[in-house]
Amino acid sequence: MIGEESKIFSASPKRPAKFFHSFALPDGTRIAGDKTLDTLVREADVVFRNGVQGRSVIDIGAWDGYMSFEAERRGARSVLATDHFCWSGPGWGTREGFDFIHYRLRSKVLAREVDIPDLDPADLGTFDLVLFLGVLYHLRDPFAGLLRAAALAHDELVVETETACNDSEEPVMRFFPGAELDGDATNFWAPNLSCLRAMLQDAGFPQVTIVSHPLIHLGPGRGRVIAHARRS
Repeated sequence: MIGEESKIFSASPKRPAKFFHSFALPDGTRIAGDKTLDTLVREADVVFRNGVQGRSVIDIGAWDGYMSFEAERRGARSVLATDHFCWSGPGWGTREGFDFIHYRLRSKVLAREVDIPDLDPADLGTFDLVLFLGVLYHLRDPFAGLLRAAALAHDELVVETETACNDSEEPVMRFFPGAELDGDATNFWAPNLSCLRAMLQDAGFPQVTIVSHPLIHLGPGRGRVIAHARRS
């Protein structure tokens, strides 16, 4: 069984004091998280640029689940949300936000706690669309993590990540010691564009398209991008 239904509550789960994702619920309720709704909407338009209708989706590092629920809203055939880092790991989040939104939306998104090293197609299956958003730079071994995500994709892998050293045409990755990257000690690595493309191609995706994040400038140094990698 690839996932488990979110917990069944007799009453609405407790609303967390803090969210990372923002939401606009069908009943008019607005939830303001650290990441604004405008940012998420614009990111989603890029993330799902190749369509999601009728496709199976896994959202790795789902946190509060905005992209998972958005995939469902846009007509995905099935959605599995996974996390560990922000649900019970070293991140500051919990699964309370996901469970709260899941209940309020009466969502059918499945949820399963899985750490990156434990991602396994023999256990989880494979998916038309794998989302790997805001995860790569948190990994001590980013290429190994990317390969884990890639193994779950029989069609498309979407990666959103910090990049660095974009003035170099050589495929390089920069290490950020301590909390040097955005004041967060769980941020470790940022590839440049050549490195990101090469890693995705090495992972079995000959077609790689990389675009700038819709709201964050991509300069010769750092910047954020969204990469769409396809098997064919």
